[in-house]
Amino acid sequence: MMKVLLVDDDMELTALLQEYLSEEGYDVSTAVDGRSAVNAAMNNAADLIVLDVMMPRMNGIEVLRRIRECSQVPILMLTARGDDVDRITGLNLGADDYVPKPCSPGELAARVRAILRRTSQSSQAEAKAPIIAGRLVLHPANRSAEWDGHALDLTGTEFSLLEVLARHAGELVSKQEISKRAFGQPLAPFDRRIDVHISSVRQKLGRRNDGQSQILSVRGQGYQLLVD
Repeated sequence: MMKVLLVDDDMELTALLQEYLSEEGYDVSTAVDGRSAVNAAMNNAADLIVLDVMMPRMNGIEVLRRIRECSQVPILMLTARGDDVDRITGLNLGADDYVPKPCSPGELAARVRAILRRTSQSSQAEAKAPIIAGRLVLHPANRSAEWDGHALDLTGTEFSLLEVLARHAGELVSKQEISKRAFGQPLAPFDRRIDVHISSVRQKLGRRNDGQSQILSVRGQGYQLLVD
């Protein structure tokens, strides 16, 4: 069941859309303000977020900006009808589509289906292609890896972690995002699994010429795979 996070402070509309999308077969959770939306997005592995622009405590544009700093989850914006500024700003910041309000539940559901279908097809194609990040080559199709032309002996979990970092090589990836993508669940408090597995992967990759680890740790934030 695909998970949809619905973010809107209009309680009546939210209830209507939640009921309709649930009947369409989606697992729907809700948030009623911007800060709650960011927290929910970071702690729940939603497949798609429906995000209203006009909300208290933090507007939808800022919510979108913060989510895009660490996640590429598909986002469908709800904008005021005729408000081109919000629409263009949202698309430039990485929104996947928009629907002007007021909108019918049927139109929203159709847009949700279209985005999920498109991203699913893209993900399937991406999953089959080799990932090349400097001297590292990953083959997701058979979950094999090479480092500097030599086979890399990885456990299944190590491969999953390294795949997340390799797909964002040169970028900082939060522990929360790594946990969601590699383990399929939010990062639990005091969970050190990621740190332990990363330590093992570091040993297998060895050191760079300057003596630095191939995987950079940013305290309290996450990890970054360095690319030569």
